[in-house]
Amino acid sequence: MRVGYIRVSTEEQNLDRQWDLMKSLGVEKVFEDKASGKDTSRPGLKELLTFVRDGDVVHVESISRLARSTRDLLGIIDEMTTKGVAFVSSKEALDTSTPTGRFVLTLFGALGALERETLLIRQKEGIASAKARGKHLGRPRLQLPQNWSMVHESWKKQEITAVEAMRRTGMSRTSFYKAVKAR
Repeated sequence: MRVGYIRVSTEEQNLDRQWDLMKSLGVEKVFEDKASGKDTSRPGLKELLTFVRDGDVVHVESISRLARSTRDLLGIIDEMTTKGVAFVSSKEALDTSTPTGRFVLTLFGALGALERETLLIRQKEGIASAKARGKHLGRPRLQLPQNWSMVHESWKKQEITAVEAMRRTGMSRTSFYKAVKAR
């Protein structure tokens, strides 16, 4: 049986392009996930691995749809191979039913892991560089309204309630108490 696996990283992304590929390949059953490929704890992937049996062929658009780390990729492929299931990746023109395909898969997996690790290193370096230049990272800093000091003093003296202070400053409960704590 031709079985497909499609995945995108977030709920907002769409699977249409991968669905189109599966239809063009004549895939009979497709499993899908809308989750990161950083690990194998994905419901669609688990269901796929439980479903496949000897003689099946699992199709994916690219290796990165199946796994992001070499260890995960090789583990998944090993589980499929043990069950007598072949793996085909369209983008990389890879077919694990051949010795060459299995060898190339190992190389692609290693390159994918290297790319991800390199990306994370560059990201950390970029963050460190930005911090060294004094750039603020993360959520924007809390901007206090012009009437903050006056309203805050009235609240501290218990002349007004916290709810009234929030109304006068236009601040949310979280922002109000965050500002109070910072003072």
